[in-house]
Amino acid sequence: MLTHMRTRRSTAVLGLAAAGALLLTACSGSGDNNGSGGSSDQFKYLSLAENTAIKDTLTSLSTGACADAEATAPLKVETTPQAGIDQRLQLDAGQSSLPALFSTGNSPQVIKDIQSAGQVVDINAELAALGQEDAIIPAARSTLENLYDGGVYVLPTEFNVEGIWYNKKLFADNGIEVPGTWSEMVAAADTLSAAGVQPFSAAGKDGWPVTRLVGNYLYRSIGPDALTAVASGEAKLTDPEYVEAAAAVADLGTKGYFGPSVTSIDYTTAANEFLSGNAAMYYMGSWILGNFNDPEQNKIGAENIGFMPFPAIEGGNGSADQLAANVGVPIAMGRSAYDDGAKAWLECIAQNYGSEALKTQGVITGFKVDGDAGEIPALTQVVQDQIAQTTSTVLWFEALFPAKATTTSQTNGGLLASGGISPEEFMSLVQTDLDEE
Repeated sequence: MLTHMRTRRSTAVLGLAAAGALLLTACSGSGDNNGSGGSSDQFKYLSLAENTAIKDTLTSLSTGACADAEATAPLKVETTPQAGIDQRLQLDAGQSSLPALFSTGNSPQVIKDIQSAGQVVDINAELAALGQEDAIIPAARSTLENLYDGGVYVLPTEFNVEGIWYNKKLFADNGIEVPGTWSEMVAAADTLSAAGVQPFSAAGKDGWPVTRLVGNYLYRSIGPDALTAVASGEAKLTDPEYVEAAAAVADLGTKGYFGPSVTSIDYTTAANEFLSGNAAMYYMGSWILGNFNDPEQNKIGAENIGFMPFPAIEGGNGSADQLAANVGVPIAMGRSAYDDGAKAWLECIAQNYGSEALKTQGVITGFKVDGDAGEIPALTQVVQDQIAQTTSTVLWFEALFPAKATTTSQTNGGLLASGGISPEEFMSLVQTDLDEE
């Protein structure tokens, strides 16, 4: 899953310049079910070739809980490479032939553009009509509304919350209580470093795990609208209060708290550093649970891993209750193919997808879990409990950035942590790309 997330956030949105013309065509489409999108005797799902979890979960449902929907409209899966999904969706939208169900593109903007042309199903309205208003859990709904300008046009087949995982034994051995504020976390890092323990593991080579820290600091200090203000042009990353966030993260690197060579550490190595007991804290999303729940990888034991939300900033306008979150690979439904069969599938997905994905794939989704999800590993349950307590979420640093600014941010994230670039320069580089849009 992580590979997909990293790709989708750094891949350019292909062909958006031509999207307007395609979507104008979409507006004048016939809206029938005779195109490639779907027909009354099939439920077509366009899947990313790189992601098999959704396809496998739907296939499992088709022979179980969704057998009635399958009898009405048999599931038919088509795959396409992620690199070409944006162009494919824009082309189908222009011909009013989007599939009944499809994985979304490499940017939320793709669905926003298609939705503005009336080519996708309003999931919120349809769930309400089906009596399934509460099928999407509050935390996931908050994330979707943040991504899609207040609307709910996609289904959250994954739901990942992000925060700081910590080694309980290293904390206990060094007399450290779980930090609730940034100052307390820095003090804990001071104590750990003095004891010869590396405070943080971070994949500086990949960049985005470092920029996640910057984004969270902004959400805690300025508030949950910090990056919405940047995206709208009301604020700039070069404003002093924004540079402060980059400087706070850079200061951890200056002190050596990310280790001696953070820019050479990739995702796998960073995870191994934490799971081998070589680092006390590790910022990462809940998709890492697959690694944590694997005893071959986890050398410190699941019982020694705790989770804490990114801490509060003293005097800040944000809250540690607002978890950073994402919805992985959302799926949407094509309006022209939304017939009785598609409606039956939507109702069944709303009722059963959460339990089925958790039971068969070990994937936490944005759906309410009803029924038997099987035995849930203890750490997975910790995350489930945290999600259940969360009603408001925030996004990641680059979530509302265009592709070029995202690439610039993630390319320079490791350099920010290593001191290879100043906080002012880092923010200026990203803001320059934003100004060009």
